[in-house]
Parts: sequence; C-alpha cells; structure tokens
Amino acid sequence: MNRKKLLTETPVPQLIVRLAIPTIISMLVTGIYNTADTFFVGKISTQATAAVGLVFSVMAIIQALGFFCGHGSGNFLSRMLGSGNKKEADEMASTGFVISIILGVIVAAAGLYFSDQIAYLLGASDTTIKDTTDYMRIILIGAPFMMGQFVINNQLRFQGSAMYAMAGLMCGAIVNIGLDPLLILGFRMGVSGAAIATVSGQIISFFVLLLGTRRGENIRMSVGNIKIGIHYIVEIINGGAPSLFRQGLAAVSTLLLNHAAGAIGGDAAIAGMSIVTRVMMLTVSALIGFGQGYQPVCSFNYGAGLYKRVREGYFFCVKYGTAFLTAGAAVCFAFAPHIICWFRDDPDVIAVGTDALRFQCLSLPLMAGIVMSNMMLQSAGKGFKASVTSSARNGLFFIPLIIILPEFFGLRGVETAQPIADVLAFMLSIPLAWTELKKM
Repeated sequence: MNRKKLLTETPVPQLIVRLAIPTIISMLVTGIYNTADTFFVGKISTQATAAVGLVFSVMAIIQALGFFCGHGSGNFLSRMLGSGNKKEADEMASTGFVISIILGVIVAAAGLYFSDQIAYLLGASDTTIKDTTDYMRIILIGAPFMMGQFVINNQLRFQGSAMYAMAGLMCGAIVNIGLDPLLILGFRMGVSGAAIATVSGQIISFFVLLLGTRRGENIRMSVGNIKIGIHYIVEIINGGAPSLFRQGLAAVSTLLLNHAAGAIGGDAAIAGMSIVTRVMMLTVSALIGFGQGYQPVCSFNYGAGLYKRVREGYFFCVKYGTAFLTAGAAVCFAFAPHIICWFRDDPDVIAVGTDALRFQCLSLPLMAGIVMSNMMLQSAGKGFKASVTSSARNGLFFIPLIIILPEFFGLRGVETAQPIADVLAFMLSIPLAWTELKKM
C-alpha cells in the first residue's frame, strides 16, 4: 500500500495505533535514557543529581531549536505530500535539516564560551558549579548532532515512516544506557561520564536516522534541494513556533523552578524537583508517542481536505490518552516515596520529591487534552493558536505561579505550581481546539 492510500483510507483508530506503536516505544526509550543519567548520577551525590537537573534547561533549549526545525519542516512537507506537491516537500526536508545544523553550531560555540556564566545563571551553587559546568560543556559539544537528529526523526514521522524513526532513537538509547553505568560507576567519570554517554547516544541516532532517509519512499535530502529563503523560513516558523515556545519555555520554567527550590530548600530541593521532572517526563512520554502517531494522520489528511478523519483522530487520542494517564497517575501517587528513593536515597530529597510527585499526579490526566489539542492545531498549520496552547503550561501560567506561590507558601508553593498551571492550561487549550474542530 502506498503512503497516500495508507494515510487517507486506513480506518483512523487502526492507522493511529499502527503509527503510534513505534513512536510510543521511541518516546519511552528516550524517556528512559533521559532518566538514566539522573538515576546513575544519583548514586554519586545529591549535588551531582542537582547539577544534572540544572543543565536540563540547556538541553531543553537544544531540544526546542531541534523541534522548531523538525516540526516546522515536518508539518509542511507532510501537508505538501498530502496535496501532491512533492517538489516543495523535498526542498523543505533539506532546508530544515541544514538550518538545524547551523543553529546547533551557534549554540555550541556560544554556550562553551560563556559556560561559567551560564552555570551560575542556571542556579549553580559553590557545591554544584564544577559538576554543572563539566556536564554542560560536553552536552554542548553534541548540540549540532542533537538538533539534526530531532529534525530527521520528526521528518520521518511526518512522512509516516515511524519505524525508521524508532530504529534511530533506539540505537542511540541503547548506547546511552549501556555507557552510563560503565563510564559513571565503572570508570568513575562522574557527571562527565553521564554527559559523554548522552552525547554518544545522540550521535549514533543522528547517523542511523540519516541512513533512514535513504530507505523506501522517504525523502532523500540533497545539497541541491537546500533553499534557505523567506518562503521556507516562514513555513518553518509557522509550523515550528509552537514547539519552540513549548520547549523554550520549559527551559525558562526549569530555570525558575531550580532557583525557587534552591532558595528555599537548597541542593536537596533542586534534586527532588529534578527527579520529579524526569519521572513526569517518562510518564507523559507514552502519551506524546501516541500523539505523534496522530500527527501525520492529522497533517496529511488536513492537506488532503479529509477533515472528518482529523476530528475522529483527535477524539480517539484524547479519550484513550486520558484513560492511560489516569492509571499512571494512580500508580505514581501510591508509590511516590519508593519512586523518588529509587533515584536518590536521601531523606530530604525523598520528602520534597514525594509531595511534588503526588501533587502533579492530581492534574496528570488533563495532559491528554492539553497535548492533543496542541498537536492537532500545530499539525493543521494553525500556528498562532498552537503557539498559545504550547506556551500555556510552562509559560503563560507556570512562570507567574512559580514566582508568586513560593513567596506565600514556601516550598509548598514550588511543589504545587506545575499542577495548578496544568489545570489552567487545560481550561485554555480545549476551547481553542474546539473552535477549529467546529470549522472542520
């Protein structure tokens, strides 16, 4: 079955599940290896755990730019393939990839030059500054590869080639997970070992994904198709801005969270909140993988004018995503102390992490509506509304809350800022999505 027939004629639930299985596996594996650094570094010290958590803001910026180029180019090329415009799809694939590499080199150079200043800006203390800079410098070296693999991965997904995308991510994940204990504990390289493992995995993913573009019906990138002009830049901005806002604001919110936690509870509070962030990322990663199975269905069918299939896919994903997250929230709430202890056996870290994890479990089921609304709007090319929904959770609501609540409620304000922001983001996202669904 050719790609167009697959995406426009296969029953929507069956198609989404078919495309989502490899993306769910990819996201879970990615979540596990993102969490692996925190797990193994937790065997060293609370300060090392805090340092890895601090650098998460830098990694979020790298991811933001990678997803910006990847979702921007991927959304556009999928719609072009749906409407039969192969030429512009080919040119966008190569252009989006090259722009991501250029941005990666710029970020790496600037970050390495100002690494000490950035570390203090992130909230590093005298006890965490060395680990923070050691970890961050190595991560920055891998920035071009990280951004490039985010772009290729997303472009493959939007073409309906989720299996190739999964294979690339899994190869990198296996390398990362294998190197973490070897370098951190075996060779006693500490946080530097964790960073080397992460970057090594990203580089392997980059090259495996690059090979995936040469397989099957996938678009083959070439120098001749690079067209860095206003047309494609505008389309990347339109399709990628929501991801840039979402991931970029995640970096800002993490920075503010670490500052607020550190000011009240010190390194233990930063470590506790960092662990909760990683646990929630792992829990939500399956939902995001499910949504990524919907994205090519949404963008391709929207481009083909098959709006009924776009609506059907949205409601299917919200329904089953909410059910899954409700079950996940119940498990995390019941076993919160054990989950935090698994990462770091420090009573102060466990106390902060347990309360924060339980509070976030209360709003976790709402994430299905938030995420799917954002993905639908972004994949349909509704750039402004998608940017608003992507900014809501970590930006419009969380940033004011993390500044205000700790002033009145101390550490409890730090622990409750995210779940309150999630409730407000849900109340904003659903009406914005509904206005577009009604038009369809």
